[in-house]
Parts: sequence; C-alpha cells; structure tokens
Amino acid sequence: MKILTTVKRVPDPDLKIKVNGDGSGIVEDGLNFIVNYFDEIAVEEAVRCKEAGKADEVVAVTIGPDDSLMQLRTALAIGADRGIHVKTDATLDSDTVARILQKVYELENPNVLFMGKQATDDDANQAAQITAELLGLPMAVFASKITMNGDSVTVMREVDGGMDEIEVTLPALISADLRLNEPRYPSLPNIMKAKRKPVDTKTPEDLGVAIAPKVSMVKLTEPPTRAAGVRVADVDELVSKLVNEAKAL
Repeated sequence: MKILTTVKRVPDPDLKIKVNGDGSGIVEDGLNFIVNYFDEIAVEEAVRCKEAGKADEVVAVTIGPDDSLMQLRTALAIGADRGIHVKTDATLDSDTVARILQKVYELENPNVLFMGKQATDDDANQAAQITAELLGLPMAVFASKITMNGDSVTVMREVDGGMDEIEVTLPALISADLRLNEPRYPSLPNIMKAKRKPVDTKTPEDLGVAIAPKVSMVKLTEPPTRAAGVRVADVDELVSKLVNEAKAL
C-alpha cells in the first residue's frame, strides 16, 4: 500500500497580507510561508495510516519554486518517507496543478492520493476534483473521518444539513477537511532525519506538462477599509440610520 499526498507552500494566513502597488501580487518581503493547513492534515492522515499498518510508504509531492523544498521537508518531518519536488517558478492555476499531479500519480502508481480540500491562499477548492477526473479515480472530498477496509475506504464527510458516509474502492482520491485530525508538531529528531530523506526533483517539462493556465489573475485589491462607527442618542436614531443610511431595514 502506497499513499501519495500533496504539500503546497502558502503565505501564513495569520499574518497581515499586503497587495503590492500595481495589484499584480502580494508583498512577500518579510512574509512567512508555511504548509497549506489542509495539506498538512492530509500528510498527517497518511502517516497515521502507515503507523496503523494500513500503508507501507508515504510519498509527499510539492509543486513550486526552490523555496517549496522547505515545506516538503516539513512533510518529511511529520513522517512521509520521501518527497517529490516539481520545480517551477510559474504561476499555476488548478487545472495545471491537476495535470502535473496526474503525471506524478501515473509515475508513482499509489493506492491512495490524499490532498487538502483547498489551499488557504486562493481557496479555489478545485485541484482535487480536477485531478480525480483526469485520472478517472473515485473521489471522496471533505473527509472528516477515514476508515481503511483493505480494498476500499469508508469516508465520513460533512455536508449541508448533516453527515454523509460513502465508500470508495481503491485506488481513490480523498481530500481532507478540517476535522479529520490535528497535525502533530514534528520533533527535533524527525526534523533532522527529514534532511536526509530522499527528494526527487523534476520539472513540468520532465513530466510532459506544458504550463498553459486556463485562468489568469487580472488584479488583486485589498478589501475596503471599514468606516469608523458612530454613537447614537437613542433607539429611534439607530433605527433611522439603519433605514435611511445603511439601508439594512
């Protein structure tokens, strides 16, 4: 049993993100980058499957510039056995990411592909679904509980109005939701071991994938600054402002 899992480098969402002057991107000077939290959950689940004797190998893959190697090493420190770095400085949309993952999957031939349900930088929530379609794999997205059953996986997923339980046969693609687990903090010994774990470096060209995004970003803008509040003398004035100024009633 082999599990392939994804790792994306994203800006730390807890920090203040600033848009650069021309709106073409964000200001990266002094910005901290981390593993996309949903991908970290996916890696943790893959490692737990191995620790439970349900898998023999966990392979982590990241797509991005040289600096993405740091986030890949984090996945190795959590417990992945080896890594694949698809090196590119290009801006990728979900379709291009899915086509790259398709080729990596075909090279590795894993039994399960774990992905985060979405990335915290663009919140597109598309790459997993497109990848499953390209590979013709059964798919279980937004997984909050996973049970391995030999040749199949039972997945609990949160849906509008309750919980949904589905079973998919392997090989399959599963995307991790927030409540699936709580990722561990890598220990210092495991961080040191991660530096010696093998990482295979490839490019999209090596995989036969042309970088041809179908979606391009036109411009980024920061949300408008919230106006200062005002004090009102009584309820009548409050209602008047809500009706005539805020148009909320």
